[in-house]
Amino acid sequence: MHFLKKYYLIAPGPTPVPHDVLIEGAKETIHHRTPQFLEIMKEAMEGAKYLFQTQGDVFAFVSSGTGAMEAAVANLLSPGDKAIVVVAGKFGERWMEILKAFGANVVDISLEWGEAVSPERIKEELEKHPDAKAVFTTHSETSTGTVIDLEGIAKVVKDSNAVLVTDAVSSLLAEPLKMDEWGVDVVVSGSQKGVMLPPGLGFIAIRGEKAWKLIENSKSPRYYFNLLEYRKKFPDNPYTPAVNHMYMLNKAVELIKEEGIEKVWERHALLGEATRRGAKALGLELFSKRPGNVVTAIKVPEGVDGNKITKIMRDKYGVTIAGGQAHLKGKIIRVAHLGYMGPFDTITAFSALELTLKELGYKFELGASLKAIQEYFSENM
Repeated sequence: MHFLKKYYLIAPGPTPVPHDVLIEGAKETIHHRTPQFLEIMKEAMEGAKYLFQTQGDVFAFVSSGTGAMEAAVANLLSPGDKAIVVVAGKFGERWMEILKAFGANVVDISLEWGEAVSPERIKEELEKHPDAKAVFTTHSETSTGTVIDLEGIAKVVKDSNAVLVTDAVSSLLAEPLKMDEWGVDVVVSGSQKGVMLPPGLGFIAIRGEKAWKLIENSKSPRYYFNLLEYRKKFPDNPYTPAVNHMYMLNKAVELIKEEGIEKVWERHALLGEATRRGAKALGLELFSKRPGNVVTAIKVPEGVDGNKITKIMRDKYGVTIAGGQAHLKGKIIRVAHLGYMGPFDTITAFSALELTLKELGYKFELGASLKAIQEYFSENM
C-alpha cells in the first residue's frame, strides 16, 4: 500500500527544529563586524549562559560538538600533561582519541558499554594520579543511553588539582546540568540536539580561574580554536561566525526561557520514563545500566535483525530512530526524546516500532506499548 509519508525525526541528533526557530534562520544575513550583529552575538552568548546555568564564559564555534571537544583539549592541556578520561561508549572513545592526538598522557577508566562511572571511581583515580590536570567525562553517552552522576563527580574533582570537563553534546537541556552550582569547570555541547537548532554550532562554557589558568599556560598548537582569541575579541569574533545561527539561537533561548529550564528537564524525564515503559511493555530489555532522559537504548530481541528495524521504520513508516554504533550495530536501537519533542513523538515512535516488529515476526500484543505509554501520560501530564 502506498501512502503519503510524513517524516518524523526521533533520533538523538540532529533533532527536530521548531518552525519559529527555522524562520529566524531565513532572515537576511548581515555583516558580522557591524555594531548590529555584535549586539545580536552578545545577546546570543548571554542567552547561552542560561542553557549551561553559568555566569562563566560561553563561546560558539562554526563546528559540530566534536569541534568544541577538540577546543577543550587543545586549550586546557600541553603535550605530555596527564589527563583522566572515562571511556564507556563511542563518545568516551572520542575524548580519548582527541587527547592522544594532542599528545596527552592518558589515564583511561575503561568500562563496559552501558555502565556509568561512579564518583568513587573518579576519586580513586585522582588519588592515584594527583598530577592529573583534567578529568574528561561524558555526561550522556549517546551510544548507550547512559547518564553519569555528574553532580557527584564534580564534588570529588572540586577538591583536586584537576579541572572537570564534560561532553554535554546530547545532555544539555535533557538532563539537569547546573554548571556553577555543581562546580563543573568546562562543558562542551552542540546546537543540533537539546538546543533545538540545525547542526553547525559547537559550544564551550568555561567557569572560573582554575580552567582559565590552564588555558593561559597551555602549549598545545591551536589556531581556529584558540580560546584566548575568542575571549580577547568578544563580542566580536576572531573568524566569521554563523550569523544566521545566532538569530536562531536567540529564538531558541527565548522558547526555552518561556518553558523554563526546570520544566524542560521535567519534560525530558516524562518522555524518557514513558519510552522505558513502552519498551518493557513489549517485553524488550533496556541496554543501559543507568538510563537517562536523552535517548533510550533498547536491546534487539533474539531472532530479529536490528538493522531491518531502523530501515523499515524509516523507509516504510517515515520514522527515523537510531541503531547501534560500533560493536552494537544491529544489537540495539535508540529512541530519542530530545529537544523539540513531546508525548506524541513518543507515541508515534512506538506505533511505528510495533508495526515493524510485527512485520519482522516478533511476538507481542499489538498496542501493548501504546497502552503503557498513554496510561503513564494520562497519570503524569
